[in-house]
Amino acid sequence: MKKLIFVALTVFAGAFTYSQDDTKKAEELKAMLGPKADSIAAIQGRIDAIQGEIDGLPGWRKGIFGTIGANLSGSNNWYQQATPNNSAGNIGIALNGFANLKKEKYFWNNSANVNLQWVKLQDKDAENPAEDADKFNPTTDVINFTSLFGYNLSKKFAVSALGEFRSSINEFNNPGYLDIGIGATWLPIEGMVVVVHPLNYNFIFAEEDAAYESSTGAKIVVDYTRQLGAVNFKSNFSTFQSYKSGDLSNWNWINSFGYTLWKGIGLGFEFGLRGNKQESFALGANPGATLATTDANTQSYWLFGLNYSL
Repeated sequence: MKKLIFVALTVFAGAFTYSQDDTKKAEELKAMLGPKADSIAAIQGRIDAIQGEIDGLPGWRKGIFGTIGANLSGSNNWYQQATPNNSAGNIGIALNGFANLKKEKYFWNNSANVNLQWVKLQDKDAENPAEDADKFNPTTDVINFTSLFGYNLSKKFAVSALGEFRSSINEFNNPGYLDIGIGATWLPIEGMVVVVHPLNYNFIFAEEDAAYESSTGAKIVVDYTRQLGAVNFKSNFSTFQSYKSGDLSNWNWINSFGYTLWKGIGLGFEFGLRGNKQESFALGANPGATLATTDANTQSYWLFGLNYSL
């Protein structure tokens, strides 16, 4: 019995000694880690300062990133759905690019956004299933080009002129929107542009002229484009407020994200929102209504898939 107690005490004393040694070693390592963490923070601070100087230099800034999403599926004898034998596919492409010129006295910012999506559903039990075997129908179709020129009054403010064109590829200029106006631009932080143009004309091109009306109004744009490490981010909010009638106003908000995992390849996500009462009226979203009584239904789209950035 005495031997067992002696052995137990010996093991306990050894474990206690080792525990003290481990605790002491951990404290020594933590003491060493403190200065190293401070050094890393100082290095990162110098890197950020250098990058800030680079961002402030005159010249062109260019970039492009895009997302590709695809989904293919099929079923055979799956009787719990309306088309038990089918093949389906969904393909989407989103591209975002910018080319910005920065000079001491002026700047010229250009950007483009394209989002195209197609879907196919082939019913193998149809009378002639070959008719739509290779047919992909467009679901989302967005093109948007913006050009902003500004003459600097200070580092943060400029007088500016803006041109913005929005339409689609399959129904080009049906409708199409062209905003041209002048006013002021605020540059609060790197990558952000806030445009306020009280003198703007909203041209609308469409085959159904009776449903659309061009007008004078105010144009407001908030754009933020940034690359933070492996993340590409762009958010653009654009609205036209008609002086003639609120029924002729419209707004668009598009957000794009890209996360790089390896050699420019990663994951991407884009979603867009739109409010346009004239489009709701022209497409008969509220049958029997007039423009004044039409509800301005919020439109939306989204795309998730692989992303590639340059």
